[in-house]
Order: sequence, then structure tokens, then C-alpha cells
Amino acid sequence: MAGEFGAVLRRLREKAGLTQEELERRSGVSVSTIRGLETGKRGNPRMTTVRRLADALALGGEDREELLGAAVPGFRGGGADAAEASAPDAGAAEAGGPAVATPAVPPSAVRAAPAEAAEQLAKAVAARWQREEEQRRIQDPYPLPVRWKPACETLTDHWANIRRLPPGAPSAPLDLSGRLEGIAETYRSVPSGRLVVLGRSGSGKTVLTLRFVLDHLRTRTPAEPVPVIFSIGAWDPTAVTLRDWLTEQLTRDHPGTAAPGPGKVSLASALVDSGRVLPVLDGFDEMADGLRRPALEALNATTLPLVLTSRPAEYAAAVAETDVLTSAAPIELTDLTLDDLDDYLPRTTRKTDRADPAAGAWQPVLKKLREPSPDGSPAPLATVLSTPLMVALARTVYSDTPEHDPAELLDTQLFPGVRALEEHLLDNFLPTVYRRSRPGARGWEPERVQRWLGHLARHLTELKTPDLAWWRLGHGLRGSTRTLVTALVTALVIGLVDGAMSAAFSGSLAGGVLDGTIVGLLAGLMFGLVHWFTYTVTGKDVQPSAVRLRIRGRPDTTTWRAGPRLVIGTLGGAFFGCAYGFMVGLLRALSQRAGPALVLENGLINAIFFGLVFGGAAGLSFCLLGLLETPRDIVSAVSPGSVLRADRRTVLVRLCFWAPVFGTAVGLGAGLVVDLLQGHLGRLATDPMTSLMLGTISGLGGALGYTLTLTAWGQWCLLARIWLPLTGRLPWAAAAFLDDAYQRGVLRQAGAVYQFRHARLQSRLARSRRRG
Repeated sequence: MAGEFGAVLRRLREKAGLTQEELERRSGVSVSTIRGLETGKRGNPRMTTVRRLADALALGGEDREELLGAAVPGFRGGGADAAEASAPDAGAAEAGGPAVATPAVPPSAVRAAPAEAAEQLAKAVAARWQREEEQRRIQDPYPLPVRWKPACETLTDHWANIRRLPPGAPSAPLDLSGRLEGIAETYRSVPSGRLVVLGRSGSGKTVLTLRFVLDHLRTRTPAEPVPVIFSIGAWDPTAVTLRDWLTEQLTRDHPGTAAPGPGKVSLASALVDSGRVLPVLDGFDEMADGLRRPALEALNATTLPLVLTSRPAEYAAAVAETDVLTSAAPIELTDLTLDDLDDYLPRTTRKTDRADPAAGAWQPVLKKLREPSPDGSPAPLATVLSTPLMVALARTVYSDTPEHDPAELLDTQLFPGVRALEEHLLDNFLPTVYRRSRPGARGWEPERVQRWLGHLARHLTELKTPDLAWWRLGHGLRGSTRTLVTALVTALVIGLVDGAMSAAFSGSLAGGVLDGTIVGLLAGLMFGLVHWFTYTVTGKDVQPSAVRLRIRGRPDTTTWRAGPRLVIGTLGGAFFGCAYGFMVGLLRALSQRAGPALVLENGLINAIFFGLVFGGAAGLSFCLLGLLETPRDIVSAVSPGSVLRADRRTVLVRLCFWAPVFGTAVGLGAGLVVDLLQGHLGRLATDPMTSLMLGTISGLGGALGYTLTLTAWGQWCLLARIWLPLTGRLPWAAAAFLDDAYQRGVLRQAGAVYQFRHARLQSRLARSRRRG
């Protein structure tokens, strides 16, 4: 029946002249579901899905009855009630299992989870970017007048495609000129829902996207998608599809969307696939040169509504290599005028002349700019101040700063051209903002700040991403260095803990030092190898945890991962236990001057013993962790600091839970394994004190090793709080420094990551760091 339904659906779709992507837009059913139904990979579709497809195809009469009959055996009409009464069980249908007759399920109940998640997402996005707009002082005293005009025709698709007109219908260009406050209306006037925003560096593209998101959300209806800003410069289209990448970024910035949604996929995937997310792709020009063409081709392979920002040259180069963005209407930002500067800059300064209260530091400068030059060309300063970025920098350096006089910017000997003026403003931005005292902030020295931010800027340049993620700060080191530092610090921490506890249990300081040294070296080696093979070799990141532990009040949508966790924990624990036991057995036998055969036998017996003990204990502990994990709330305010604090809490709770559970399992398991293997491997013996010591030390040591090597917060503590400050690349209070840089306007928050507020500033700092 699945094959018959797929064939009927494909024939009716092609009869209507629709692609799978166009049918997705009309029906709200994800293209992956449509493809699966047509190929027969998805069987027994839900009746609500079938009816949405039928409505989107505008089926009536025999065609509609044929589609419904192919989905439900024995269907002979009877209207909506009969169709709903015949709906198969949702869980079994999506899983491909047998259909079971169930009571009628309202379509609203089927769509409740993604629809509710979309509304929660809209609230979270609006709150986040409202705070960001306030932080950037965009409304102080009022937004700069960003304007745009239609881009050149060579970068524009056919207007018939943009306007979604049928074949043969006359088409005419749209009037897309506008101002910042009308960006949402301009977007809604484009029938295709695809808009490209072009502008040179510093022209206000990012501010425009921010205002678009807020205005669109303010006037959004429940049927419209939620605009979400994504930094497209971090996307590698040759490695991951657009939808998968959007899902990953949405899960990162809104951890609650990792919760299971309908069809056994995450809420993030359901939101993206159902068209409930409007991607605002910021920074196409920030992608690597070789990735822009495949990125544009990937965007053209889908009909997703979107907004894309780029510098004109980079977008034009990508278009020349492949084609324009299909059905997209491009606009280009225009320069600020002297009238704009006359209205804006004087209102950003304090009144300093008592005789003329309206006078300020900028009036003489702006008056001078209006005087004609001998050759008729505009003054270099007028050219520099034609972009919102440079106006913002000039305001920071000269407005409300008595010791700085903007009149010096007119000195052509000191600043002979546009480049010299721009570099002067960029170079003076950091010293200016860090010489200002901020309530509750530390007194960071500008010279050190320049070095630290230069390291971060170069770190992002080497990683080819604009996203400054706290869990990736250690990636500025070589993989071998990162692994070596991880192994050494882990060995030191576990060795100290083991030595202190062994000495306390045994009463022998020498014995504690020896045992701590052995255990520390082995643990450092083992955890270092685990980190190497898990992350360094594979190139993966240690991601922050998107879950929290909850024993009571668990949501129904939580997926229990007891099985996979049991397997992974058992194998990992057995591997560590065998290696540890073998080494301990060898050392004990050698200390007793035993022969080679007895040494090997003792090592193998200990390997089997500890392998079973640690394998069983780790499997049980990881299994329990999987049972108690639940995704975080989608409406939680996500910022880099909140993600760091949430991950710290999660890791500490795991440590407090895992250490006693694992330690108890090791202590009790040692006695059980002795009884199990008694006589099979010779005479084995243990006592309660030994089991208690083994369990206590193993629980705490294992939890510390897991935390330092396999969690994002552990790597943050190890690298960003110890190693990078120790080598002068970052301050000791790295989190406070990053937050302070955000408060001073150097960095901006984009979900769970920071970004440099100005790409020109990042590039300038990276070059300075490289020269240094």
C-alpha cells in the first residue's frame, strides 16, 4: 500500500506541476517526508498528512478520493470525519510499523508540538535581539538612516520567478527602495520570500538584519515562519546540507529544540523541515572563497524562503561562477549623506558651549566638509563617514570624549587618505572603550587587551568562522598540543587525588605517593588517548551539553538512551579496566621479583578482574545517566555566559551523581567478581576496606577524568582557564573578559557564541597579531 500511495502522490504532484520543495511550501509537510512517501521508504502516512497534501495539491472529486483511498484501504469517501476515523496510529505509521485503528486525532494535536515550539522560539528570538539592539545603542539617539535601492539586473533573477507568476503572465520589476524602518514590509512585498541584501563593509547589513527580525516578529502572524539569524560564514556546504546545518545551529543556540518532536526527529529538525523557520543568513562574504559557489548552488537546490546578506563583490563573483540566487530579489545599501551626518553626529555629543547651547564638537567639522575642494572631489573624511560602521567608530572615539577633538580628522598631513583615516579609527577604538571606567568592571590594560583580542581574532581567522565559541577556544592550539596538555593536567589532578586518598586509607605517605604516581600516569595516558581518538583524530568539538538531569517531572517527549549508553559505558570501562589491571598486575608481580610467566599470568588475571569490574560499573553508571537526562527548556535565555553556566551545572551534577554511583558499583562489583571468578583464575581474595578504597578512589578519579577530557566545561577549565592564560594568550578571568568586551561593544552575542561586532576590527586585530 505504501508503494501504491507513493506512486499516486507522485503522479498527482507532477500533474499539478509542482516540485517536492514547492509542495512542501504549500502543505507544510517536510520535503524529506514527501520524498520518503513517494519512494515508499515511509509507509502508512498519517491521515492528517494526507489531507494536507491533498489540500496543497487542490485535489477534488476523484483525484482526492484516489489519494485518500491509496492511503487508507477500503476508503470510499464519507468526508473529513470518516477520513479522521481511519487515521492510523501516529507512532506506528511514522516508524513504518503496522497501522492500527485508533480514535480520531485532531490535526491540531498532531501539529501541536512544532507549532508551540515555534511560538516559544519566536519569543526567545525577540527577547534576545531586543537586548542586543539595546546593547548596541542603535536607538541612541536614533537609528542611522540606512537606505537601499534595487541591485543591478545582472544580480537579479527573472522577475516572473521572483513574483511567482504562471508561464506567459506579464511581469514587471518591484519597487524595492526603502529605509531601515520598512525592511519587514519590503521583504513581505517579495512573493518568493527570498531577499538578498548587498552592501560594502560597514554599510549596516548586520543592523538591518537585526531590525528585520524584530519588525517581522512584531507583526508576525502564527502562520508565518520565525526569522532566525544564522552566521552563514560557519557553514561548509561540501560537508553538511543546508537543512542539517540549520538544525545543528538551531539546536546549539536553543538547546530545548533538541527535544524529540513528531516522527522521532528533534524539534529543531521538525521546525526547519516544516518551514516554521525563516533563515536570515548573515555574512555570505565571510565564507571561504572556495565555498561560496557550492553554497549558492545548495541554496538554489531548495525553495526555502530566506534573507541573505553579502558584500557585492563576493556575491557577484559567486554569481559569475554559477547563477543568481533563484527567485531572489537583491537590494543594495546606499551611502550616508552629509545631511545624515548633520542630523546625527551633533546629537551624540555633550553641549560644551554655554554661549551657544546647540554648538558641539562636530559642527565645525561638518561645516568644513561641505566646503568644495580645489579638485572637486569629496574630502577623505566625508568618504570615510559614508558608512554606519565608521560613523559608529568616530562617535565612540570623539563624541563625549573631551580629550579628543574630531577636528584633527581634517588634517590631511596626518591622515593623507581614506585608508589612513579608517585605520586611525579602528586602532583607536579599543584604547578608547577600555580607558573608560565601567561600573563593576575590572581595569583591563589596553595593551594587554589588544594582545588578547588579537589572539582571538587570529584564532577565528584560522578556524575560518566568525563564531567565537567558548568551548572552542582551545582549538587555537595544535591538536597534539591540546591532547598533551589534557593528558598531563588530567594525570596531575587524578594522581594528586589518588595519592592523597591512598595515603589517608593506608596511613603510608610513601605508599600513597607511589600509588598516586602510577594511577596518575595510567589515567592521564588512558584519558589522553580517549580524548585523542574521540575528538582530535575525528576533528569533532567537545560540545556543551544540551540536557540536564531530572528525576521527577520528566516530560513525555524525552527519549531514553539507556541502551546505547550501556554499550558505550561497558566497552569504555572494560577497555580502561583491562589496561589498568594489566599494568597493576605487572607492577605488583615485578615488585615481588616473580618470574616472567608469573608476571604475565598475574597481569592477565588482574586485567580480567578489573575489566569486568570497571566495565560493569561504567555501563551501569552511563545507563542511569541516559535515563535521567532531559533537554533544557527552549525558552531559556541563551547567551555564551548562560550556556557556560548551564554546562557547568550539568557537569557538576553529573560528577556528583556519577562519582558515588560509579564508586559504589566498583566497590560492590569487586566482591561480586571475586565470587564469580573464584577458582577459575586461582585463589582470589578481597576485603571490605580494600573495596571501599577502590570504590572511593575510582569514583572520584573517574569522574574527574571524564570531566576534564570529555566535557566542554572541563576543556574550558583546562585550556581557557589554565593553559592559555599561562602562556599569555588570554587573561585568567577569561569569561569575565569576554563578557566585559561584549558590554563595551567590542563583541556581540549571537546565540551561544560571541562574534566581533565589526568584521573590519577583527581583520585588523588578526593582522596586527600576526605581525606581532
